[in-house]
Amino acid sequence: MKFASRQDAGRRLGQLLRKRGVSAEIVLGLPRGGVVVAAEVARELELPLDVLVVRKIGHPFHREFAVGALAEPDVLILDELPLSGIPVARSQLDKVIGEETARLREYRSRFRHFAAPSLKSKTVLLVDDGLATGATAEAAVLSARQQNARRIIVAAPVASTSAFEKLERAADDVVALVVDPYFAAVGQYYENFAQTTDDEVVALLSHVAPRSE
Repeated sequence: MKFASRQDAGRRLGQLLRKRGVSAEIVLGLPRGGVVVAAEVARELELPLDVLVVRKIGHPFHREFAVGALAEPDVLILDELPLSGIPVARSQLDKVIGEETARLREYRSRFRHFAAPSLKSKTVLLVDDGLATGATAEAAVLSARQQNARRIIVAAPVASTSAFEKLERAADDVVALVVDPYFAAVGQYYENFAQTTDDEVVALLSHVAPRSE
C-alpha cells in the first residue's frame, strides 16, 4: 500500500478507525507530519484535534538514528541497546538531549496558543504519520499516562513490526493500515512525503478553541 500524501493517509486511517468502531474523546497529532494525518482522522471521526509535542533523540554520531525520545511535559526515554552498540560519552548524549529539550519547548510555544487539553479520564487517540522505531510514540503514550488518560490508542498509516509490537505493550490499542516486517523508512510508503512546515501545523491547529479545564 502506498499513500498519495499525508492527507490521503489520514483519510484512509480515519475510515479504518471508524469501521473498527474505535472511539476516543480527543485526537492528538505528533508534530510535525503526524498533525497533518491527525487532522484528517479528527475530521473523519468528528473529534477535536490538538497536539502532543514530542522530539526524537538521535545518536550523537548518527542524529537520524533514534535512541530515545522526549514528550511534553517532562517524559524522557532512552533505548540502551543502540547506545551500547556504538559507545558514547554521557556528556555527548546530554548535549543532544539538551538541544532537543530546547526544541520541544520552542514547539510548545509555537504550536499551542492555549493551555494544553486535560487528558484526565479521557480516551486519547495519538496519531503519527508512521512508526519507525516507535520511540516518539512510546514517549507520547507515557506522557498521556502521566496525565491520567483513561485509555490510550496509537494510530498510524504505517508501522514497522518491531514498533507496532513495542507500542502494543505500551498503549491500550494500536492501529495501522500497514505493518511491514521489511520496513525501511516511513517515506517509502508515500508518493509525496515533503517535510511538513511549522506554518502548516500552526494552520491546522488554528481552530483549536481555548479550554476551561
